Amino acid sequence: MDIAALRDAHPDHWKKATAIRTLAMDAVQAANSGHPGMPMGMADVATVLFERHLKFDSSAPNWADRDRFILSAGHGSMLVYALLYLTGYEDMTLDQIKNFRQWGSITAGHPEYGHVTGVETTTGPLGQGLSNAVGFAMAEEKLRAEYGPKTVDHYTYVIAGDGCLMEGISHEAIGLAGHQRLGRLIVMWDNNDITIDGRVSLSDSTDQRARFAAAGWKVLACDGHDPVDIDRALTEAKGSDRPVLIDCKTIIGFGSPKKSDTSGAHGSPLGDAEIAVTKEIYGWPYGAFEIPDDVLSTWRAIGARGAVARAEWEERFAKLSGTKQAEFTRRMTGQAPKKLEAAIRALKKQISESAPKVATRKSSEMVLEVVNEVMPETIGGSADLTGSNNTKTSSLGIFTAEDRKGRYVYYGIREHGMAAAMNGLALHGGLKPYGGTFLCFTDYARGAMRLSALMGVPVTYVMTHDSIGLGEDGPTHQPVEHLAMLRATPNTHVFRPCDTVETAEAWELALTSARTPSVLALTRQNLPTYRVEHKVKNLTAQGAYVLAEATGKRQAILMATGSEVEIAMDAREILEAEGIGTRVVSFPCWELFEDQPEAYRRKVLPAGPVRVAIEAGIRFGWDRWLFGERGRREKSGFVGMHDFGASAPAPELYKHFGITAQATADKVKSLL
Repeated sequence: MDIAALRDAHPDHWKKATAIRTLAMDAVQAANSGHPGMPMGMADVATVLFERHLKFDSSAPNWADRDRFILSAGHGSMLVYALLYLTGYEDMTLDQIKNFRQWGSITAGHPEYGHVTGVETTTGPLGQGLSNAVGFAMAEEKLRAEYGPKTVDHYTYVIAGDGCLMEGISHEAIGLAGHQRLGRLIVMWDNNDITIDGRVSLSDSTDQRARFAAAGWKVLACDGHDPVDIDRALTEAKGSDRPVLIDCKTIIGFGSPKKSDTSGAHGSPLGDAEIAVTKEIYGWPYGAFEIPDDVLSTWRAIGARGAVARAEWEERFAKLSGTKQAEFTRRMTGQAPKKLEAAIRALKKQISESAPKVATRKSSEMVLEVVNEVMPETIGGSADLTGSNNTKTSSLGIFTAEDRKGRYVYYGIREHGMAAAMNGLALHGGLKPYGGTFLCFTDYARGAMRLSALMGVPVTYVMTHDSIGLGEDGPTHQPVEHLAMLRATPNTHVFRPCDTVETAEAWELALTSARTPSVLALTRQNLPTYRVEHKVKNLTAQGAYVLAEATGKRQAILMATGSEVEIAMDAREILEAEGIGTRVVSFPCWELFEDQPEAYRRKVLPAGPVRVAIEAGIRFGWDRWLFGERGRREKSGFVGMHDFGASAPAPELYKHFGITAQATADKVKSLL
């Protein structure tokens, strides 16, 4: 690559792109940690994108109709940090750049949502940003169909690397995007042919262009270091009615004489000597972190360019009726409608009076029938298990390439892609996504679910067939360790309701959550309604509560979740008949109980009585409630699973594994 020729042919562009490259080199060197090569290689593409195509205003980073830019190759975080600093985002100061990857800085090793304005989603786990972007693009299509192009009309741009395209989630994402014909999604592939181990050819020989084309994408290509060619490709991409992949052929560590086009530029500093030589090649006679005034002022003008478009949008928005303005703002800020509380309360009253015996997956459908009527922002879906998850209600049309007003997505057998897309739908604003699969397949969705929690995105995961109670499908489909895994994840509410009333309360909490995702673990088997006395108060919000009190002296406390609350209640009858006073505590959400004041927790779990927990999962985690919180190890027991399940009808499985009322009563008596 003739750098001198590029400098001479495009001197203004060269200076702007070089500012990105040198900031990346200097920041990684100062931190003695990071990935300089990718920002150096994609600086030209990013410069053309931000200067000529991206609709944004650095003074209003949360403007609703801005284009979204997602750096899926999050290891190259200094690319986005440099862009945010150069274009004038208020919180991205030069000091933050200098403190890259240091304690207290917002310039974390990988871009983190909520830490930095201008970072739309947390990236770093490869493929996640690309997959989130599918959700962003779906949200744009959905809201444009609702509010019209005068209010919603923007693109989602993604920079993805070879690693993003190797990760399995990318296959799910590109298949979904191609099927949905998301024409506002443009992915720029940093095709530098390098991974940490070396050449891509060491591990992969996929024809990525053919792969994307086969999935229904428009495929373009450009020289990733020629601003004219980059501009041509981006201009053509914006005219597509399908998602677009632009193959940007680049050189990692561009300009470094020793490390360019090698894995040596991928994940380690270049070194002071190499930086000095590289800057000389660039024609950049400036010190570390030094950006000349003329270059910085040019970049700042780029950052301010979108102010005109934003002002025009604000004028159009002001012409909407007051009601439409208020509703759009409510939805974009994630506030639940006022009607939700009353709707849930009315449903609870109806359920308490009628006391149906239904599976909690059916309970969830009953709640959604009510919720989807009062919350136009909900957008549901399932990973090919609609009839099993009960996630589609009567008022939802299907979201398709032909009908963007539909509110139900057939995600196909793409659990991970579904979860990642839901993160994007939520992060975009204006929509409340929920999606279903079997609880066992949280294994497949786990990477994206973890990022929901890490980012504080209130996505709702509807996970049915929550135990050995699903029966004949056998141990491959029967979750035993999954509740423990989910409960171990910080900032995640795991709800396992025992009946329809608790299910309604769990949904209310999920839909009003501001910063915490929710998992609803729901049964296949029918369960009785235990909350037959209507209470306005949301008892599930307390995490655990006394469902049935001992009639005499309290000698035992039975704690249970979901379907095992029925076993606890039956065991209580056995014990009470033998004169053993027994309290039953329904425990729908450990995390919320943990958040309760100590006085409330002491009231629910007082010292003294024997404690037994019943749950058709492994014991892991239950010890906190069994002999923590004033309990005693020698006076506590667990009735549940200790291994994987088996294939048989559910009643036989519960009997075989000893998860029965009699086994529970016997456990209590052995501890007295």
